[in-house]
Amino acid sequence: MATKTQDSPSIHPSAVIETGAQIGQGVRIGPFCHVGPDVVLRDGVELKSHVVVTGDTVVGEDSVIFSFACIGEIPQDLKFKGEKSRLEIGARNRIREHVTMNAGTEGGGGVTRVGDDGLFMAGCHIAHDVQVGNRVIVVNNAALAGHCIVEDDVIIGGLVGVHQWVRIGQGAIIGAVTMVTNDVIPYGLVQAPRGELDGLNLVGLKRRGVQRSDITALRAAFQMLAQGEGTFQDRARRLGEDTESAYVRQIVDFVTGESDRSFLTPR
Repeated sequence: MATKTQDSPSIHPSAVIETGAQIGQGVRIGPFCHVGPDVVLRDGVELKSHVVVTGDTVVGEDSVIFSFACIGEIPQDLKFKGEKSRLEIGARNRIREHVTMNAGTEGGGGVTRVGDDGLFMAGCHIAHDVQVGNRVIVVNNAALAGHCIVEDDVIIGGLVGVHQWVRIGQGAIIGAVTMVTNDVIPYGLVQAPRGELDGLNLVGLKRRGVQRSDITALRAAFQMLAQGEGTFQDRARRLGEDTESAYVRQIVDFVTGESDRSFLTPR
């Protein structure tokens, strides 16, 4: 398979690229891939063999999609009636084998979004209207249901199920084989079969270089949320009045923000 210049796309003869698809410089498309007419593959994207990218889908620069992934198909939602919707994937993502990512629906804003620098391991599912931040890791066979919001730096363990409309705050970690049915505070640690807030993601905080003073403030905030008087939201509001930590303030803003779900509260 000859390449004219270093930046020219490299497309295997068995691949099907429908008329209208936009293929950037340096794109590599392997055997038996299928790229739909409304797809945009930005510069440096690589599709391994047997990849399907369809619908109104944009794949960001230098992202790699592995064999048998299906990206941009219509939502798995019986309310979907064929309305115009899209999938936007950011730069430098690694999307492994058998991953599915669906386009949005009219009822959810019409767009499913995935940020930059994510790792989506084999068999995981990103449903319609989900909003995924940057540097997110979704481990094998985990599933995000429709309308979920996953903020930056979240890790979702293998075989996790996240209920529709759930928000997962920045830096949280969800242990393997957990069902998450309520919102998760930033930097929270959730585990157990029916998702219990069991502490803070201290390992993640330390890896990110968060200062000890902020980690200490987060520990104290977590204890107040777990054991203070009043409702969970009341405790969070009192935290907001007392704290000088930007990390604690982030938790307060998350808890007091709008949501369609209740919160997982500390055990």
